Amino acid sequence: MSSTLALESGYWSSVGHGVGAIALYAVLGLALMLIGFQAIDSSTPGPLRKMVAAGNPNAVVIASAGMVSMALIVVLAIYSSGGRLTEGLIATGIYGLVGIIAQVVSIRLLEWLVGLHIGDLLKSPTYRIQSLLVAAAHLAIGMVVAFAIL
Repeated sequence: MSSTLALESGYWSSVGHGVGAIALYAVLGLALMLIGFQAIDSSTPGPLRKMVAAGNPNAVVIASAGMVSMALIVVLAIYSSGGRLTEGLIATGIYGLVGIIAQVVSIRLLEWLVGLHIGDLLKSPTYRIQSLLVAAAHLAIGMVVAFAIL
């Protein structure tokens, strides 16, 4: 008894298209996360990149939450594209930029409403529980934007 492994016609073309889509979404997602990090950095006092690199715990917590919330937006934008690559890439870029703006505005409002001084919080060399409030705000606005896409 012998059996042959036969692939459907167009299999490799389909795989190639999928790999290409993954690469394009990965590049776009990374670009949005970097833009988001830069937006958080430029809207807070002090160089966030240096505070994260130095291991300031509050800066790491807040920056990490910003990255995760941006990833949520990117994932749901991809999901909502329904397999249409060009439309999905455009929508992901637009929704990602809207999410970045929403995050920066919401964090500034949180700072004002609660009376936090996020610059001092980021610069603190010791962990401060208030960083969880800022991180939660990042995640919350990311979820709101992400689910609004659906």
